Amino acid sequence: MYTKYIKRWIDFILSLIALIILSPIFLIVALLVRFKLGSPVIFKQERPGLHENIFTLYKFRTMTDARDNQGNLLPDNLRLTKFGKLLRSTSLDELPELFNILKGDMSIVGPRPLLVKYLPLYNEHQRHRHNVRPGFTGWAQCNGRNAISWEDKFNLDVYYVEHVSFVLDLRIIFKTIKIVVLRQGISSATSATMEEFKGSV
Repeated sequence: MYTKYIKRWIDFILSLIALIILSPIFLIVALLVRFKLGSPVIFKQERPGLHENIFTLYKFRTMTDARDNQGNLLPDNLRLTKFGKLLRSTSLDELPELFNILKGDMSIVGPRPLLVKYLPLYNEHQRHRHNVRPGFTGWAQCNGRNAISWEDKFNLDVYYVEHVSFVLDLRIIFKTIKIVVLRQGISSATSATMEEFKGSV
């Protein structure tokens, strides 16, 4: 009942309210991104959503377009600026995802939408993470974020899918607020963001 009918309405109403209330912050961040990182201000990328249907994810840009002599983009840690790190640590870079929630591509709570190229690498257990809409935040984000292994992250995602409820969603939202304030789990131990997923052993 909650997953089929109530959750989507809550997502729509809360994302609309958040967009209205946070519009001044949205504008300020957009102007800062334009000034410090250039254009485009919004980073767009295709991601798999509910039932692995592809949608366009919106985020604020956090990296430069710096390239080497051959024209290839430099590694993430060289393109991620101090300002970009600040946006990520405060999750301000994810504010445009509120439009994805409003459209129905995403939910406030659910497994984070990952890269399309990972789809063939999931095992049957991990693939269940796509049985619900991807989220702005999720159970894995509350239990380590980018500081835990891919396997642990996927296990937490599937746990959420199998136990989704209004009470669990509230718990995740409150834990997310705490994590963002304390800036926990932003990076993995060996990467500026998160290592590339290459499949489970």
